[in-house]
Amino acid sequence: MTLLDEPVEIAVVDYGMGNRRSVEKALAHVGASVTVTSDHDALRAAAGLVLPGVGAFPRGMESLRELGLDELLRERVSQGTPALGICLGMQLLFERSTEQGGADGLGFIEGEVRELEHGTLKLPHIGWNEVTLQGSSPLLEGLPSRCAFYHVHSFAPIPAHEEDVLGTSLYSEPFVSIVGHGAFYGVQFHPEKSSAAGLRLLANFGRICARAAVSVVP
Repeated sequence: MTLLDEPVEIAVVDYGMGNRRSVEKALAHVGASVTVTSDHDALRAAAGLVLPGVGAFPRGMESLRELGLDELLRERVSQGTPALGICLGMQLLFERSTEQGGADGLGFIEGEVRELEHGTLKLPHIGWNEVTLQGSSPLLEGLPSRCAFYHVHSFAPIPAHEEDVLGTSLYSEPFVSIVGHGAFYGVQFHPEKSSAAGLRLLANFGRICARAAVSVVP
């Protein structure tokens, strides 16, 4: 894991769900300057956004809407601001989910979130699982083609387009574990709980944010 060359302002979106403190600590560990907030002005000022999350998809979207954060996220993503969704935060990037009767998501990535195909295995899927990386992305720089990350989930996304898939894993059946589309990314696992590989991925995201911030300086 390589630390950032210089601090970059990253905001962790606080909508009342998820492991915000552990994400904050992991980002700070790799050298980012981190704020956990739901304040729109603070979120607009950050060079990058992280959307964490633990819980049910419908409640997650409801919480975002109640705080006006769904539109704030759409605004910032439309401006090219880098964003990273973690676990439920990744799922919320998609168009919809079938969880608890179904709900619409943010729609940043075309596709649907469905219950994980688990066969005779238990849900939720909890623990370390190897992820096979595919394609080329700055989010994956310096990571081996196969590395383990810590997962906790019962649902997984099914992207409409193969080019949005950056990594897959296996739990009875293959599932998508990393996605990327333009300036936003999503990981089904918890990088903040995934040791050196997870910290490397977060440092990579910090570099993406730093490069994006430099590119918009007048």
